[in-house]
Formats: sequence, C-alpha cells, structure tokens
Amino acid sequence: MKRWLWSAAPLGLFLLLAVIMWRGLALDPRALPSAREGKMLPEFNIPVLYTESGMKNELPGQWFILNVWASWCDACIEEQSFLLKLKRSGVHLYGLSYKDSTEKALNWLKTWGNPYRMIWQDFDGHTAIDLGVYGAPESFLIDSSGRIVYRHVGVLDQKSWQNEFVPRIKKYAM
Repeated sequence: MKRWLWSAAPLGLFLLLAVIMWRGLALDPRALPSAREGKMLPEFNIPVLYTESGMKNELPGQWFILNVWASWCDACIEEQSFLLKLKRSGVHLYGLSYKDSTEKALNWLKTWGNPYRMIWQDFDGHTAIDLGVYGAPESFLIDSSGRIVYRHVGVLDQKSWQNEFVPRIKKYAM
C-alpha cells in the first residue's frame, strides 16, 4: 500500500501544480485589487514639481484624474499623447512623479508635453505606497469629494477611457 502511495505522489503533485498554474493564467494582471478604492485620497505632504499659475496646493472640488508617471517609464510615453488630448478636452489631470529626480521629470515634461494642472514629487515612493500603486503608469479617478472611485493599472488610452472612466464619471457626476 505504501509503495502505491509513493508512486502516485509525483502524479498528484504534478496535477496540483497544473491546476494552480492554470488558475493563474486565467487571471487578468490589470485587474489588481485596490485597497484604497472607495476611500478618501490621502493628503499629500510632498513637494510640488509644477503648478499652473495661480493654483494652490489643493485638489479641485470636482472629479479629476490622478496619474502616476515617471521619466524612466516607457509605457508613460505611450499614454502621454492621450493625456494631452484629455487636457485639451477639459479633463482635470493631476500628476504624481514617481521615484524620479526633479531634473529628469522636468526634462521628460519638456520633451513629451505637460498635461497636468499640478504635479507632486514622490521621490521615495511612500505616497504611491499609500495609494497602493504597483508601478507606473497608474491612473485614479477621484470624485468631487476626494474619494477614489476607480484605479486603472497600465496605459490610459481611448479604449480604457471610454469603457472604464466615462461610465463612472457619468455615474458619479449626477
């Protein structure tokens, strides 16, 4: 009897691992849980890299997008033209420069354009950790009361804007 168990053990272990791997492949890596969704956006007590003239270091009383980006992030370049398009259409965009130097962030904005009304500098990444950020780029939809309504991991583009952001904006704007 013991001999049979020992010979069946490798097959059982293989089947268990196969089930675990199959389950893992079915997961969507962009569907990461957000511990902050539904909670208030934490206050930022970090330096401001950029602010439009006349703006104070405070958030607006209407919905807006908080975009986490970095000069070292290749995917951030991919989404930048869409963010500039959103800015031209009147969307309020705020930025969080993630683990970047002031010089590199400013050079990146000079090269690729600046869609943000204000940018905070998160040199050490602690603010991003408070938000539950996994990396750049990530975008958060914040309602008029300052509550995080939605978190998008990855490049913000036309498809994700139309499918994920616009329905939530319509829902929370009413």
